[in-house]
Amino acid sequence: MAPLEIMNDLFFIERGYLNGNHFVYRSEDPVLIDTGYISDFDLTADLIRSLGVSITDVQLIITTHCHSDHVGGNKIIQEQSGCDIALHRFGKHFMDTKDDWATWWKYFGQEADFFGPTKALEDSDIISIGPHKFEIMHTPGHASDGIVLYNRKEKLLISSDTLWEYDLAAINTRVEGTTAVYSLDESLEKLATLPVSIVYPGHGKPFKDFKGALKRSRKKIAGYLSNREEVGNDLLKKITIYTLLLKRSVPEASFFEMLTRANWFRETVDLYFDGDYGRKYKELIGGFINRGVIKQEGGKLYTTVKP
Repeated sequence: MAPLEIMNDLFFIERGYLNGNHFVYRSEDPVLIDTGYISDFDLTADLIRSLGVSITDVQLIITTHCHSDHVGGNKIIQEQSGCDIALHRFGKHFMDTKDDWATWWKYFGQEADFFGPTKALEDSDIISIGPHKFEIMHTPGHASDGIVLYNRKEKLLISSDTLWEYDLAAINTRVEGTTAVYSLDESLEKLATLPVSIVYPGHGKPFKDFKGALKRSRKKIAGYLSNREEVGNDLLKKITIYTLLLKRSVPEASFFEMLTRANWFRETVDLYFDGDYGRKYKELIGGFINRGVIKQEGGKLYTTVKP
């Protein structure tokens, strides 16, 4: 999908699952919102340049949360441009103290670089992107430092990973705490008070059915609360696919061993499925293969999900 101009000189760039979507404000003082995953930074930079924006001219990066798929270009761009980086004060604390646990990087074995935040954002702050003013809303649940940006004039919501059209972002109770599901529900309840005409999510295409997306998300949360295993199943599915995207492909014969060496896999199966690693692995991979989400070729596994 080509960059989409959503407001005057503000462009939405849709990526995939490995890379979060991001935004470019084209001007003499360019602004970015989120910067994708570090291994795909060359493509991220090409997409930014395709809009006539030079990396060295970037004045500000707004980070919606510090997960690796949203901050991959932050350090590189900051080193080349000297730009400011604004994010929620919790995320600033994670960067200032080099806490790669709170950002999920260490727990999931993901690659990212610490950067130098210069502005801490708070709930209800107003931030300007050129002439466009956005309200900051703190929306923890998926990420403790998660924020969304809302333009009241256009009723436009940049929802990051707080709200997707048909699914929820992963809930990681090991890092975010056992009340993370409740936190996300409260964040969605806060969003429900807004008049919204269009949503630009952290992954996936823009959508207009704001109320429908809220209803689907809160229904899924209700399912989590009534059956805790669903939280574990969802996390295993999402991070398994994310792992395949990171590796591009893995030897089928050693993938089980690779996963059982990972803290996130063992702990999730221990917590939700009584430590039965073999059964969960077979169930997980078998289900993906049957649905065509994972393919087998030449002794290797790869995913058909867009990176």
